[in-house]
Amino acid sequence: MRVALAQFNAVVGDLAGNAQKMRRIYALALESGVDLLVFPELAVCGYPPEDLLHKRHFLHDNRLILEKFAADCPDKTIIVGFAEEYQDDIYNSAAVLGAGKINKIYRKGMLPNYGVFDERRYFQPGSEPVIIKLDGLNVAITICFDIWNIEWLRGFLKDLGPIDMILNISASPFHLGKIERRQELVGRCAKEFGCAVAYCNLIGGQDELIFDGRSMFADSTGSVVAKARAFDEDLLIAEVAAAANGTVGVEPAMPSAPQPRDLLDEVYQALVLGTRDYARKNGFQKVLLGLSGGIDSSVTAAVAVAALGPENVVGITMPSQFNSPETKSDAEKLAKNLGIEFFTIPIEPMLKRFDGALKAVPGWNSDGIAYENLQARIRGCILMSLSNQSGSLVLTTGNKSETAVGYTTLYGDTAGGFAVIKDVPKTLVYQLAEHINKIAGKQIIPADVITREPSAELRPDQKDSDSLPDYDLLDEILKGYVEEDKSARQLIESGLDKKLVRKVIRMVDRNEYKRRLSPPGIRITPKAFGKDRRLPITNHYTSGTDAT
Repeated sequence: MRVALAQFNAVVGDLAGNAQKMRRIYALALESGVDLLVFPELAVCGYPPEDLLHKRHFLHDNRLILEKFAADCPDKTIIVGFAEEYQDDIYNSAAVLGAGKINKIYRKGMLPNYGVFDERRYFQPGSEPVIIKLDGLNVAITICFDIWNIEWLRGFLKDLGPIDMILNISASPFHLGKIERRQELVGRCAKEFGCAVAYCNLIGGQDELIFDGRSMFADSTGSVVAKARAFDEDLLIAEVAAAANGTVGVEPAMPSAPQPRDLLDEVYQALVLGTRDYARKNGFQKVLLGLSGGIDSSVTAAVAVAALGPENVVGITMPSQFNSPETKSDAEKLAKNLGIEFFTIPIEPMLKRFDGALKAVPGWNSDGIAYENLQARIRGCILMSLSNQSGSLVLTTGNKSETAVGYTTLYGDTAGGFAVIKDVPKTLVYQLAEHINKIAGKQIIPADVITREPSAELRPDQKDSDSLPDYDLLDEILKGYVEEDKSARQLIESGLDKKLVRKVIRMVDRNEYKRRLSPPGIRITPKAFGKDRRLPITNHYTSGTDAT
């Protein structure tokens, strides 16, 4: 049996557009002599559709599009995910299409409800397995999380008799290290059931989530024998056949696609895909961002150019009296290296006017933190005004470390539409800068930007280290507290300084309101601010109370 796994970039809500993409892939599958064509989870409507699922007409349109697609593509067996209303309940379902109609429907049994997943908010679990027989092979259909619990799956499929292949359609979002876990699960599933496994995953950016594709086939020994592209559309084809000794072999029709070289390359490709899809899927041709001459804006600009092309990226530098000649020069060098439009708008005249006007209010202090933040807010106003005029998307440049502890200014450096490196710790930002230069084979990000001590440059001789611990240490604390949910006591017992741990935790906790008012950004860690981590703004629980 010749099987094709069609990972494609679905757009949430674009039912007709997604179906049109699937028709084009179907035509390619016909040319390749495919017997079974497989599309990802919720391919018709995109994933996750969230509260669109509460609209009955949305579910009705899902069914109409699916039926039309089945009628248009009658010559092969096709598996496709869609959102289904059935007997007044909603299901995450997989349709089996053939001869121009829907022949069978499988309804997802295991519904994840943690982290970025809210499936129990919308769906009911299915209770009936579905198996199809094709070219003498018995194929069991599953959806995503169904194979993440092998014990449940064993009981669910136990009465179906021998299975030659488990087919899994998926919308599994990316984070660092996720592919190793997926491969382990696919291999374990294949060995557990002594059958082949065909795993078809979605690709594309959807708001904060990235789907990385990397669909795969495993044979009955549990070996992954073919893998599709990462962060790109692909059609992975293999021959699946049962041998006389009971094993099931998988013979790829082509070599596995090249994969990211390391975790750093994974992050870079995820950021590029996420930036491109957020801009394009939301109707933005161009983006603009502030270039300070610092590491964060430099990496963000380089990612934007890789995603959208230099002709669609505009850099704005907005110096004040506190910006050094070196950072101003590096902002210009970066723009030249990237080949992007670059404009200089000094904020000193505006800052003086604002400061003069605010002095009419008793208590205004031109030497305090409010004055520092005023500079950031003037810059945010400039960027948003240019966005308003040109219709360009403003990219913010704050990293995860700063976002975590509130080292940001509301309506200043948080002003914008998309936060490219929002989930990238500062230490990883530096590594990305080196990676960008390495893959370019030349110095895109100036060396001084990478080696210079970081500073917001909002007052004379300011350094990030005046307010924050060393970033290596800060990121270690943040990983434990934010991503691993460790308590202050656990962090201190691991050898971290008690006073510093409690200080960082207080900063994280009291800045939840800032994160709520910041733009969405790309998720690359196992726990990002936003969909993953949802804490109350009004919250008097202090993790530090167990650290005495």
